[in-house]
Amino acid sequence: MNTSQDFSKQAIDAFIKIVIVGILLYLCFQILKPFILLMIWGAIIATALFPLVKGIENKIGLSQSKSSWLLSLFGVMLLILPSYFIGDSLFSSAGDVYDQVQSGSLHLKPPSESIKAWPIIGERLYSTLLGFSANLTAALIQHSEHVKDILGAVLSTVGSVGGSVLQFTISLLIAGVFMANAQSCEKSFRQISIRLAGSYGAQFTQVSVSTVRSVVQGVIGVAIIQSVMAGVGLYFADIPFAGAWMLAVLIVAIIQLPPILALIPALFFAWTTDTTWVAGIFTVWCVLVSASDAMLKPMLMGRGTDIPMLVILLGAIGGMAMSGIVGLFVGAVALAVTHRLFLAWLAQSDAEVIQQQPDHTLTQKET
Repeated sequence: MNTSQDFSKQAIDAFIKIVIVGILLYLCFQILKPFILLMIWGAIIATALFPLVKGIENKIGLSQSKSSWLLSLFGVMLLILPSYFIGDSLFSSAGDVYDQVQSGSLHLKPPSESIKAWPIIGERLYSTLLGFSANLTAALIQHSEHVKDILGAVLSTVGSVGGSVLQFTISLLIAGVFMANAQSCEKSFRQISIRLAGSYGAQFTQVSVSTVRSVVQGVIGVAIIQSVMAGVGLYFADIPFAGAWMLAVLIVAIIQLPPILALIPALFFAWTTDTTWVAGIFTVWCVLVSASDAMLKPMLMGRGTDIPMLVILLGAIGGMAMSGIVGLFVGAVALAVTHRLFLAWLAQSDAEVIQQQPDHTLTQKET
């Protein structure tokens, strides 16, 4: 009877404790919910940039804390200043175009006759572009509804980009805090990993760190390179709003789509306003920019980790499809850790198979 009562007390005590812990965890989640995404980005940025902090610390002699904040503030300036100049250029160019439209001094070059030969959209696109080149004001009035929709989408995109820049700025500052206290953060993460995965915890910590850095190099790094390459072509082809097209190439490349998709409007502009020679060279350059990831990704992705590049790439793409930009890293880390668990499970199975195999030498001697 006493045993039954003790069991009931223990069960009730355990239930109460679980409920209290659950309530506390729920309250903590609700309190920290507005900051979770910023903290995740801060952790990702800190993981990717910490080797640079150690390099600054070793070469310049600054402390880890000062090196972390120097790199973090440099990242903030590197993010804010180009955003400011791109925004200023965008609004200035838009103002000039608006003034030229109002004064009637803006004229577009008639489209090339070769556009008519394009399948499906050729005839309609040619007639539309011809209308804009013949009488731009009348064409804008005729297509005013479409123009309003396009301008609304552009303004919405600009606002979204501005919000993203603000989020990344805050995340960079959080990353500075994480990098300044890197040893404490790594120790805590390692303790949690060991608590959850036992002897494999430390190994999974290293896999997570190396996978995040690999994704930064292979996805973000390649996207930045392609964006800069596109900017060079846009500059020499004298395409307006070059900063906006570079940003579009960066976003499209990060979500693992061909960057040439973001450059299609620029290509249309080149073929309708520039000479055939310039437009042709610009088209070839855009194709090279779009195809460059086939060479860059094998060079940059998978460095510093023994996880196969295909596993990391599939995790990044699948995670991106599941939960956006953060999914690039979360998906790659999840798939990399699962891959390592699967290999460990197979290794244990091989050991059990070897132990269960009969000793052929003894069998032959007995015979």
